Amino acid sequence: MPCDTRPAVQIFCVRLTLALAPSLGLSLWLGESLEEIFVVFVTVLGAFSLIWGYRRHRVFRALGMLLAGLAALWVGVLYPPLHASVVPHAIVMTVGGTLVGLAHLLNLRLNHWHVHDASCAH
Repeated sequence: MPCDTRPAVQIFCVRLTLALAPSLGLSLWLGESLEEIFVVFVTVLGAFSLIWGYRRHRVFRALGMLLAGLAALWVGVLYPPLHASVVPHAIVMTVGGTLVGLAHLLNLRLNHWHVHDASCAH
């Protein structure tokens, strides 16, 4: 039975677009609010995904890493002196995005290792 690769290609294209978005200068075309919209999107998606995973594996590490990453992203967007300076803003946003990505990977690993048994709460 042949494997359909369209979903994998679509996911790859979305991730590539999100990774390249900052270098395309989209904030020049769409204004400063693009960064805030992106952080809101990451917050909603990350919270939904990791809370769903937490309900399954009951380990707080991934959720804690997500919260730290989101805190860094929100500080980078909402704190005016940091948002106005280029290099510190880039560092904070990079660290925050990296923590969110690592939280996602940790959540995937924890969900993969989860075994359904009598101690499951779900």
